[in-house]
Amino acid sequence: MLLRDAVLLLLLNACHYKQTACLCLFFVLLQCWRLLPPSLINSLPCFSWATALWMLAASCCDRRMCVCPGPRRIAIPVRSSRLPLLSDAMPSPTQLLLPLIRNCEIGRIYNTACYCHHQHLCCLSPHLTHKHLRYVPQKKLATLCRPKENFSSFIHARNYVSTPQRFYLTPPQVNSILKANEYSFKVPEFDGKNVSSVLGFDSNQLPANAPIEDRRSAATCLQTRGMLLGVFDGHAGCACAQAVSERLFYYIAVSLLPHETLLEIENAVESGRALLPILQWHKHPNDYFSKEASKLYFNSLRTYWQELIDLNTGETTDVKEALINAFKRLDNDISLEAQVGDPNSFLNYLVLRVAFSGATACIAHVDGVDLHVANTGDSRAMLGVQEEDGSWSAVALSHDHNAQNESEIERLRSEHPKSEEKTVVKQDRLLGLLMPFRAFGDVKFKWSIDLQKRVVESGPDQLNDNEYTKFIPPNYHSPPYLTAEPEVIHHKLRPQDKFLILATDGLWETMHRQDVVRIVGEYLTGVHHQEPIAVGGYKVTLGQMHGLLTERRARVSSAYEDQNAATHLIRHAVGNNEFGTVDHDRLSKMLSLPEELARMYRDDITIIVVQFNSHVVGACQNEEF
Repeated sequence: MLLRDAVLLLLLNACHYKQTACLCLFFVLLQCWRLLPPSLINSLPCFSWATALWMLAASCCDRRMCVCPGPRRIAIPVRSSRLPLLSDAMPSPTQLLLPLIRNCEIGRIYNTACYCHHQHLCCLSPHLTHKHLRYVPQKKLATLCRPKENFSSFIHARNYVSTPQRFYLTPPQVNSILKANEYSFKVPEFDGKNVSSVLGFDSNQLPANAPIEDRRSAATCLQTRGMLLGVFDGHAGCACAQAVSERLFYYIAVSLLPHETLLEIENAVESGRALLPILQWHKHPNDYFSKEASKLYFNSLRTYWQELIDLNTGETTDVKEALINAFKRLDNDISLEAQVGDPNSFLNYLVLRVAFSGATACIAHVDGVDLHVANTGDSRAMLGVQEEDGSWSAVALSHDHNAQNESEIERLRSEHPKSEEKTVVKQDRLLGLLMPFRAFGDVKFKWSIDLQKRVVESGPDQLNDNEYTKFIPPNYHSPPYLTAEPEVIHHKLRPQDKFLILATDGLWETMHRQDVVRIVGEYLTGVHHQEPIAVGGYKVTLGQMHGLLTERRARVSSAYEDQNAATHLIRHAVGNNEFGTVDHDRLSKMLSLPEELARMYRDDITIIVVQFNSHVVGACQNEEF
């Protein structure tokens, strides 16, 4: 306990007053701590406090290229069932803590953390319990939330608890946050070529990272039939997710084009004529394109269609094959662009950021009754099916590519030598570091060590000075360990298939798939099936039960205030309480979390809800028979 108190108090004193002696003594203690055996560190009471400090300190790191703790980052995995030891968390603790202390950041973060835990915010999420944080907040720590005059005043104040001021967002403020990124599009029933099986779609995003690392895209194919929709979940920054969201649909559309159309487009480029439009984008104003890299991206795409022209076999393009080829080719281009570099310093740094960060992708191609879902990573596609009795069932059209999928673990082990069987997947992560087993970018898990060193050393100073890019994963013997090849599932739409939900893992971590489909189904149909209130073992008085029933009755009349199905789903994902109802106080608290803490309680959430036209689907189905 003495070591714990000394480290905490010295750190806080140093942050508030920049006392040189405290800083020196703190780092002496910290370096001594690192010399202890891992087994001893893990058994010390102060270990849990150190883990908490690492997690809180990491919130201020550069999220674009960092070795921050948290999901999909190099360090302590929040969502893992077991936290690694402190000695495994960072290559060098001083590289992270020194700039934070110099900027007085840890004091600010620690104050915020104490305040929020005193408000019992740690009880808000059933998915982030005390075991994830490795420490249990105590009431006596509330006094550490405010600066003290000197070291001794900390000790004398430990027995007193202050009452922080409580604050909540009003319903209009909550709605303003939830609806900031919502977008809806209604598809014309007849677009001049064919009758569409899609009525329209709703999409929305709620950030937890700053900036948000998720992206979304939706577009109509103009030279072929069909509609493309997708969600992209970035990690180690948003650069890769941004690039994939801009480029992947073009690669898919080109892969689907007939040979004659490809020739026409190439001839137009050579002669300087206007190109045929390939896609009609449906984007929210906040969904931007990188204009600086547009020429580079176009040249890579042109090289791809030129190769398709040369490899023409005269056979009809298969959608599944086209999706797989597009995914793999884009990932290859991302890697190649980073290796070649660019004379423009801005573009050179951009392509390197894209390659060293990563992104998962889950996209859907809808053409009549043919629905193809291509997934790389742990985002999901869920089909909402309405049964004859009016109830809803969820049908998964994708599989997670992570440690929860036994077939993925077997695939990885089969691709590497027998000697790596125990290291290729460690602590439910790829090489003990990365949660998704398939992703775009992430060249640190694809390139050889020599290639990584050569690119980093010849790259810009921003890249060469970044610890993440120079860090080599442990047990890295037979790359590549990661692939962007998607798993494609084909489904024939039926009249009972009412909608499709594409969402990043931020949604599926908070809600069960059956609840997600039920909430969207009831929203779209306006029919709310009342289930018996389940109290889940809680002792509920008659008055409390009356209050729950009253809330539910009021909710039925106001539940459909959202004009967007994705917004309605996010409201439930963030605001649901233990009884499965939206609690405004909980919703307000979760949306009020500062940037330093929001990511510890939830991930970015991106949702697209696609509604199908049952009449068109039924008619197409009858024509086939």
